[in-house]
Amino acid sequence: MERVELAGSLRRNQALKSQVEAESGVVLSDCYQCGKCSAGCPVAAWMDYTPRQVIRLLQLGLVEEALKSHTPWLCACCQACYTRCPREVNLPRLMEVVRQEARRRGLINEKKVDIFERAFLGTVERYGRAHEMGLIVQYNLQSGQPFKDAMLAPPLLLKGKISPFPMKIKNVAGIKDIFTRVRARGGDRS
Repeated sequence: MERVELAGSLRRNQALKSQVEAESGVVLSDCYQCGKCSAGCPVAAWMDYTPRQVIRLLQLGLVEEALKSHTPWLCACCQACYTRCPREVNLPRLMEVVRQEARRRGLINEKKVDIFERAFLGTVERYGRAHEMGLIVQYNLQSGQPFKDAMLAPPLLLKGKISPFPMKIKNVAGIKDIFTRVRARGGDRS
């Protein structure tokens, strides 16, 4: 097992730790490691670190380790951890901030999750809602699997479950304005 000098790591990463706290609105020291978040997480079995372990890495100043983790990318933001937390630590928001910082540093450990997130948000920005068929096509092309589930399309089209033509909401400009304001505040939806 690798030895880590925690005091030095905490000093070196204090600015990044403070940035993560400020952006997420989470005070890391509020978490006293009860483990309820990890026990209630429906995807914890597939994570390299449980949600509790990610917050502990951040508390100890091991921010780089948290940024390199697959956990923030697998977090479903389902709020199960937040609702179970006796200290009301908003772990889904913290995971989002860690994922954004990892993306800024080029540490995208789950490429397909990143591709899907960007494709989904792109369709919402363009049409005000998800366009399922366009989302599927864009995701499959960008993830290098252009014919994945291609045989499912004809029956879905015939039953009217998906459409090749996107439907727009009435006030798409309002949605675009939301995305513009998020970017102006430093959001990374690009």
